[in-house]
Amino acid sequence: MATVTLVYFAWVREAIGRDEELVELASPDETIAELVARLAAQGGGYAEALADPDRLRAALDQQFVGFDQAIGTARELALFPPVTGG
Repeated sequence: MATVTLVYFAWVREAIGRDEELVELASPDETIAELVARLAAQGGGYAEALADPDRLRAALDQQFVGFDQAIGTARELALFPPVTGG
């Protein structure tokens, strides 16, 4: 089965309690939204951090993507809050 390294940033990392982890995909066609929902269903910090995907952004292999994107053969999925600059 395919795996992806999840990397967490900012309050997402704090709620989950880790910087990164290796996660097995249900299938290569699994979307980011599906994976996030599956992780949130675990409860605890995952539910806290991932309950509202509208508050998150994602990047596959360091390219911004939407949550409807299939993870496919990507090696890294980063989840983080929106960032503002100034």
